[in-house]
Amino acid sequence: MNQPCPAPRPAMNLFERYLTLWVGLCIVTGILLGQALPQFFQAVGRLEVARVNLPVGLLIWVMIIPMLVKVDFSALGEVRQHVRGIGVTLLVNWLVKPFSMAFLGWLFIRQLFAPLLPAEQIDSYIAGLILLAAAPCTAMVFVWSRLTNGDPLFTLSQVAVNDSIMVLAFAPLVAFLLGLSAITVPWATLITSVVLYIVIPVLLAQAWRRSLLARGPAAFDAAMARIGPWSMAALLATLVLLFAFQGEAILAQPLVIALLAVPILIQVLFNAALAYGLNRALGEKHNIACPSALIGASNFFELAVAAAISLFGFASGAALATVVGVLIEVPVMLLVVRIANGSKDWYERRS
Repeated sequence: MNQPCPAPRPAMNLFERYLTLWVGLCIVTGILLGQALPQFFQAVGRLEVARVNLPVGLLIWVMIIPMLVKVDFSALGEVRQHVRGIGVTLLVNWLVKPFSMAFLGWLFIRQLFAPLLPAEQIDSYIAGLILLAAAPCTAMVFVWSRLTNGDPLFTLSQVAVNDSIMVLAFAPLVAFLLGLSAITVPWATLITSVVLYIVIPVLLAQAWRRSLLARGPAAFDAAMARIGPWSMAALLATLVLLFAFQGEAILAQPLVIALLAVPILIQVLFNAALAYGLNRALGEKHNIACPSALIGASNFFELAVAAAISLFGFASGAALATVVGVLIEVPVMLLVVRIANGSKDWYERRS
């Protein structure tokens, strides 16, 4: 029988706190290595089966599976205790965030910034932004929630609900929005990505979780502490590979990263504010509104990176756009946490 999920960690670890710095170092390292060893990275890029790069596929599994081990799908039973908060979360995550990002991508990338971007990558950039917005955060939201004293059971239940929906809805939603943006949908690759990077990791992670819990909570906690760094190490290794392939494009147009960050930043702040305000209007408690707003603002960028590579390739604008999401995730989410904590008195003051 499953034991209760252990409480989230009280604070971010070293890698989480300085994720933006590590990503920046990976950008520099990847670009330098790509320029110094172009033949090696071209050989790595050719290690594919059915358009899935094998080294990256392995890294993505190492990245995602430890995160999914933490998710207790039995927490779905908690949903009925916070129907309003879960309703807001689902509304923002599945009906607002992906569509608002598709609109912002069209507005900024296809319209306002188009003269400053390589024309052949416009569609790919928009596709990357859509992939980023279509997958709600799975792991880091536990950290953000803890920093706002969010209800841990609510946080866990909303993650379990989102992950359950993601198994079924990610591919159709992405395909619909890509079609809406006049981008060709490679259905076979998209379905393969969902199976490889959502379905199989969820099944493996839950089997591993059951095995660990059968040995007791202490064994589970020890395993989580041991495998925790795997996800971040695999993410950073993936980023080095990505930027080894993206180096030429970035050196040619370094402004691209800043331009891609604009719609991502707007979308994060808009969705966080929307979820926070809706929870207040519906009378939910502050410790429910905070995790609801935080999961509405953050993204499952590991999945987005994996899907972008599978669908469009290492050197694509889509892969670069998802990595920009990783680059700004921590500083922007810490800003959202600070705003949520600083506005608690206003939130609890009813008119």
